[in-house]
Amino acid sequence: MRLGFFLREALRGLRRSSAPALAALLTVLLTAIVLGVFIPVVQATTGTANEVRGRVVLDVYVTPDASPAERSELERALETTANVKSVDYISKSEALEELGRKVTGTDEKIELLGVNPLPDLFRVTPEDPDQLEVIEESLVVGGKPQLAAVDDVRNREGETDKILSATALVKALAAGLAGLLVFASIALVANTIRLSIFARRREVEVMKLVGATNWFIRWPFVIEGVIVGFLGGLLAVLLLAIGKQTFIDPLSDDFALLAAPDTIDFPLLVGLLMVACVAVSALGSGMTLRRFLKV
Repeated sequence: MRLGFFLREALRGLRRSSAPALAALLTVLLTAIVLGVFIPVVQATTGTANEVRGRVVLDVYVTPDASPAERSELERALETTANVKSVDYISKSEALEELGRKVTGTDEKIELLGVNPLPDLFRVTPEDPDQLEVIEESLVVGGKPQLAAVDDVRNREGETDKILSATALVKALAAGLAGLLVFASIALVANTIRLSIFARRREVEVMKLVGATNWFIRWPFVIEGVIVGFLGGLLAVLLLAIGKQTFIDPLSDDFALLAAPDTIDFPLLVGLLMVACVAVSALGSGMTLRRFLKV
């Protein structure tokens, strides 16, 4: 019975203050649309940065006279070393094919030499690219290889440093922008709701003076916030769904960033936005009302 009373009061308040309520609804709508676009973009950008970081590798070159037993010992040592994600063996012929794909005219030059000068190697992919030196230090101490099969260890230092610094900057910027956007969104919605409640402050003061409890006054405003947040989130979700089907899905085959597998699923994004819109609006209404309850 009381819930029905509060709901009727909330609907009556929305009708009486339609202009502030509409402003709050539009604010929630625009904020949800911005968040709905920004969240997948941040995830896709971060996923691309992580994919680039996955290209950081350590090449362990095998000595030409290494025996099969020494080669197996090196492979086992690499697989059990800390921070090693995977170990791939690349033979001389495979290394030559890889070089031929990168540099034109390689086959002709090798024919002139009469022999393949490239060594066998193990390509090590680290779990954490920032800790690549952990693997290198387990293989070489004081410039001396610790295993007989190790001829040389190269970490492509120049390329690795560029990848790590660039991806770290991208991830830091994305995280910073996401934090600022979330903070700005909450502040914007709360301020808009505050203006809506300010327009009805006299009504709150009168109810307080005639003996109404704080929560008796607060519940209709909280329910108003829930309704405004739900409607704003619903409209935002509908517009995002239309935009997804009209623009994003047709272009996803041509642009890898739009089809990034690490982005959030759309149903999950819808649920997240709806919960956020309702929660922020309801909390904004309830918390903003506190200053007007002190009569």
